[in-house]
Amino acid sequence: MRTSSLFLAAVLVATVALPALPAQTRSAGSTGYRFELPASDEGLPGAGPLRRADWFRRLWNERRSTFADRVEQDRGALVFLGDSITQGWGDDFGGRFSGVKVANRGISGDTTRGVLLRLQEDVIALEPSGVVLLIGTNDIEEQAEPWTIASNIRLIIDALRAADPAMPVVLCEVFPSSASKRRPHGPIRRLNHLIKESVRDQPQVTVIDTWTLFANEQNDASPEEFPDLLHLNDAGYDKWAAALGPVLATFGFVEREPDDFSPEPGFVSLFNGRDLSGWGFRPTSQEDIDAARRWQAGDPNAAAWPIVTESAAFDGLEATPDGRFRAINGRLVVTIPPENRRIQQLWTTKEFGDDFVLRLEFRASPNADSGVYVRGPQLQCRDYPLAGPYKQLMRYREGDWNQLEITVTGGVARATCNGELLEEAMAVPAAGPIGLEGDRGQMEYRRIRIKTMQ
Repeated sequence: MRTSSLFLAAVLVATVALPALPAQTRSAGSTGYRFELPASDEGLPGAGPLRRADWFRRLWNERRSTFADRVEQDRGALVFLGDSITQGWGDDFGGRFSGVKVANRGISGDTTRGVLLRLQEDVIALEPSGVVLLIGTNDIEEQAEPWTIASNIRLIIDALRAADPAMPVVLCEVFPSSASKRRPHGPIRRLNHLIKESVRDQPQVTVIDTWTLFANEQNDASPEEFPDLLHLNDAGYDKWAAALGPVLATFGFVEREPDDFSPEPGFVSLFNGRDLSGWGFRPTSQEDIDAARRWQAGDPNAAAWPIVTESAAFDGLEATPDGRFRAINGRLVVTIPPENRRIQQLWTTKEFGDDFVLRLEFRASPNADSGVYVRGPQLQCRDYPLAGPYKQLMRYREGDWNQLEITVTGGVARATCNGELLEEAMAVPAAGPIGLEGDRGQMEYRRIRIKTMQ
């Protein structure tokens, strides 16, 4: 059994043994606070640190008292849950999620165990439409073991699922910080790996790679976005909001209207925006089967790679049977797989033998890895600045739509992104289909159209 499987099994055992969350004290205690922190850890859910410094006890009471007064106002909201980094969004989130009912449930200094303790009253009582969770950096400062922190996060996930199994949870990887903040990159990276492993069996959970999004070349926080190497500035929050945008669109929180687009004269749409008509699965090539087996035999962290044995067309369907490829309001979405990485391809049922110009737009979540197949060979289509291979592009728009144009002439393809050259002369076969790959992260494609030149 792989190490990751052992960890997941251990977390599941711990989940079974989870005691019921204790009711929170609303009466004033020795401090006169409306919300009192328990005097000891005995009988509390989870493990690891629970802060009790005077400043935190005051803030805990102030924030939670405000939360309690806003339950009806915030009912049904998209809840952001976490510590000071979440609290830093502010109650209005700087207008970054216009049109979305949002509620901030961040408390500066909080830990995963603190979140467990207040989860029922602060979050579940709101009957939220979704939860965006970022928690764990303060546990690291308190020198909690990454395994302990990840186990607490799994308990949070389990409690949210028990309240509403269909509710989407967007789980952000813990951000980089600095050893000078008692948050060295080693434990954070280990924690993020364990977080991903612990929720692999939770299809309602989507993990966002916010580590790679923010880490600099030394695997620490960048002062340009984290002036104190821990907390975000406005530029950092803008970047985080952009990273969340594609996933929030997939869950229907934003971009709920169909894309109103008509192809240019001479171009024909390959994707109607409503369903997967004209697209399907093709049998996996023997070359890919051999590559998958070699990779998976030698690397315990190798990507999942389902083998397709028979062709399948998805005309009239809004999603593939496994839900990986979905048509949503004009977007062909390749969703983030629970395994973190799963290599799959969706192909046009039609093949193209004439020279052509292919145009489309794509949008990538942080560090997403995907590709566009041109009659068979793959052009890497990714979150280029983070995932490569074209990291030096000047016009790439992070978290936004980018235009890809591929011109095939005489068996050679020329490709550009927002007008910048990707490939000058990529060899392609004389005929074949157009394909889209899913691997890591979420990729979205829209306005896919082609003009043949006979």
